[in-house]
Amino acid sequence: MGYMYIFPIVCSLIAIIYGCFLVFVVLSKPAGTDKMQKISKAIQLGAKAYLNRQYKMITLVGVFIFLLLSWQLGMLAGIGFLIGSILSGSAGYIGMNISVRGNVRVAEAAKKGLMSALSVAFKSGSITGMLVVGLALLGLTLYCMILTVIGVPTKTML
Repeated sequence: MGYMYIFPIVCSLIAIIYGCFLVFVVLSKPAGTDKMQKISKAIQLGAKAYLNRQYKMITLVGVFIFLLLSWQLGMLAGIGFLIGSILSGSAGYIGMNISVRGNVRVAEAAKKGLMSALSVAFKSGSITGMLVVGLALLGLTLYCMILTVIGVPTKTML
Protein backbone atom coordinates (compact mmCIF):
# COMPACT_ATOMS: atom_id res chain seq x y z
CA MET A 1 0.00 0.00 0.00
CA GLY A 2 2.63 2.54 1.04
CA TYR A 3 4.72 2.35 -2.12
CA MET A 4 2.00 3.60 -4.45
CA TYR A 5 1.85 6.87 -2.50
CA ILE A 6 5.56 7.65 -2.65
CA PHE A 7 5.63 8.93 -6.24
CA PRO A 8 2.78 11.45 -5.93
CA ILE A 9 4.11 12.68 -2.57
CA VAL A 10 7.61 13.17 -4.02
CA CYS A 11 6.17 14.96 -7.08
CA SER A 12 4.03 17.23 -4.91
CA LEU A 13 6.97 18.08 -2.66
CA ILE A 14 9.11 18.89 -5.72
CA ALA A 15 6.40 21.26 -6.98
CA ILE A 16 6.05 22.94 -3.57
CA ILE A 17 9.81 23.25 -3.09
CA TYR A 18 10.22 24.65 -6.60
CA GLY A 19 7.40 27.14 -5.91
CA CYS A 20 9.17 28.24 -2.72
CA PHE A 21 12.45 28.52 -4.62
CA LEU A 22 10.74 30.75 -7.18
CA VAL A 23 9.43 32.95 -4.35
CA PHE A 24 13.01 33.42 -3.18
CA VAL A 25 14.25 34.12 -6.73
CA VAL A 26 11.51 36.67 -7.51
CA LEU A 27 11.75 38.49 -4.19
CA SER A 28 15.54 38.69 -4.45
CA LYS A 29 15.26 40.78 -7.63
CA PRO A 30 15.64 44.57 -7.29
CA ALA A 31 12.38 46.33 -6.39
CA GLY A 32 13.07 49.52 -8.35
CA THR A 33 13.27 53.13 -7.35
CA ASP A 34 11.73 54.65 -4.24
CA LYS A 35 8.81 55.96 -6.29
CA MET A 36 8.22 52.51 -7.80
CA GLN A 37 8.32 50.94 -4.34
CA LYS A 38 5.86 53.50 -2.98
CA ILE A 39 3.39 52.74 -5.77
CA SER A 40 3.98 49.03 -5.27
CA LYS A 41 3.22 49.29 -1.55
CA ALA A 42 -0.08 51.02 -2.33
CA ILE A 43 -0.99 48.26 -4.79
CA GLN A 44 -0.03 45.62 -2.22
CA LEU A 45 -2.26 47.23 0.40
CA GLY A 46 -5.18 47.33 -2.03
CA ALA A 47 -4.63 43.74 -3.13
CA LYS A 48 -4.38 42.56 0.47
CA ALA A 49 -7.60 44.36 1.41
CA TYR A 50 -9.33 42.85 -1.63
CA LEU A 51 -8.08 39.34 -0.87
CA ASN A 52 -9.05 39.55 2.79
CA ARG A 53 -12.57 40.71 1.93
CA GLN A 54 -12.93 38.13 -0.84
CA TYR A 55 -11.70 35.29 1.36
CA LYS A 56 -14.16 36.21 4.11
CA MET A 57 -17.03 35.75 1.66
CA ILE A 58 -15.51 32.60 0.19
CA THR A 59 -15.17 31.20 3.71
CA LEU A 60 -18.87 31.74 4.38
CA VAL A 61 -19.83 30.01 1.13
CA GLY A 62 -17.28 27.27 1.81
CA VAL A 63 -18.74 26.53 5.24
CA PHE A 64 -22.20 26.26 3.70
CA ILE A 65 -20.94 23.88 0.99
CA PHE A 66 -19.00 21.86 3.59
CA LEU A 67 -22.15 21.44 5.67
CA LEU A 68 -24.25 20.59 2.60
CA LEU A 69 -21.73 18.01 1.34
CA SER A 70 -21.34 16.48 4.79
CA TRP A 71 -25.12 16.20 5.14
CA GLN A 72 -25.77 14.84 1.64
CA LEU A 73 -22.64 12.75 0.94
CA GLY A 74 -21.19 12.12 4.38
CA MET A 75 -18.56 13.62 6.61
CA LEU A 76 -15.65 12.14 4.59
CA ALA A 77 -16.76 14.01 1.46
CA GLY A 78 -17.12 17.19 3.50
CA ILE A 79 -13.65 16.78 4.97
CA GLY A 80 -12.21 16.18 1.50
CA PHE A 81 -13.85 19.40 0.30
CA LEU A 82 -12.51 21.26 3.33
CA ILE A 83 -8.94 20.04 2.74
CA GLY A 84 -9.08 21.00 -0.92
CA SER A 85 -10.59 24.39 -0.17
CA ILE A 86 -7.99 25.29 2.43
CA LEU A 87 -5.07 24.20 0.27
CA SER A 88 -6.42 25.89 -2.85
CA GLY A 89 -7.15 29.08 -0.94
CA SER A 90 -3.67 29.06 0.57
CA ALA A 91 -2.05 28.66 -2.83
CA GLY A 92 -4.18 31.44 -4.28
CA TYR A 93 -3.50 33.81 -1.40
CA ILE A 94 0.26 33.23 -1.47
CA GLY A 95 0.37 33.37 -5.25
CA MET A 96 -1.55 36.63 -5.45
CA ASN A 97 0.64 38.26 -2.84
CA ILE A 98 3.83 37.19 -4.59
CA SER A 99 2.46 38.24 -8.00
CA VAL A 100 1.65 41.71 -6.70
CA ARG A 101 5.09 41.99 -5.13
CA GLY A 102 6.65 40.65 -8.33
CA ASN A 103 5.06 43.32 -10.53
CA VAL A 104 7.45 46.05 -9.43
CA ARG A 105 10.34 43.68 -9.99
CA VAL A 106 9.13 43.01 -13.52
CA ALA A 107 8.97 46.76 -14.15
CA GLU A 108 12.51 47.15 -12.82
CA ALA A 109 13.75 44.20 -14.90
CA ALA A 110 12.18 45.76 -18.01
CA LYS A 111 14.83 48.47 -17.82
CA LYS A 112 17.30 45.77 -18.88
CA GLY A 113 15.13 44.51 -21.71
CA LEU A 114 12.15 42.40 -22.64
CA MET A 115 13.77 39.04 -21.92
CA SER A 116 14.75 40.08 -18.42
CA ALA A 117 11.23 41.33 -17.68
CA LEU A 118 9.59 38.20 -19.13
CA SER A 119 11.87 35.98 -17.07
CA VAL A 120 10.81 37.62 -13.83
CA ALA A 121 7.14 37.70 -14.92
CA PHE A 122 7.03 34.00 -15.80
CA LYS A 123 8.75 33.03 -12.57
CA SER A 124 6.36 35.18 -10.58
CA GLY A 125 3.33 33.69 -12.33
CA SER A 126 4.62 30.13 -12.03
CA ILE A 127 4.54 30.28 -8.25
CA THR A 128 0.76 30.02 -8.07
CA GLY A 129 0.72 27.12 -10.53
CA MET A 130 3.38 25.18 -8.68
CA LEU A 131 1.68 25.69 -5.32
CA VAL A 132 -1.78 24.79 -6.63
CA VAL A 133 -0.56 21.58 -8.24
CA GLY A 134 1.79 20.64 -5.41
CA LEU A 135 -0.64 21.29 -2.59
CA ALA A 136 -3.56 19.66 -4.42
CA LEU A 137 -1.58 16.51 -5.17
CA LEU A 138 -0.17 16.36 -1.65
CA GLY A 139 -3.55 16.93 -0.01
CA LEU A 140 -5.30 14.37 -2.20
CA THR A 141 -2.60 11.75 -1.71
CA LEU A 142 -2.44 12.18 2.05
CA TYR A 143 -6.24 12.10 2.33
CA CYS A 144 -6.36 8.90 0.26
CA MET A 145 -3.70 7.40 2.52
CA ILE A 146 -5.67 8.31 5.64
CA LEU A 147 -8.89 6.90 4.19
CA THR A 148 -7.11 3.69 3.24
CA VAL A 149 -5.62 3.35 6.72
CA ILE A 150 -9.01 3.81 8.41
CA GLY A 151 -10.52 1.25 6.06
CA VAL A 152 -12.52 3.31 3.58
CA PRO A 153 -12.16 1.77 0.10
CA THR A 154 -10.86 4.44 -2.26
CA LYS A 155 -13.15 3.16 -5.03
CA THR A 156 -16.09 4.67 -3.16
CA MET A 157 -14.43 8.08 -3.43
CA LEU A 158 -14.31 8.05 -7.24
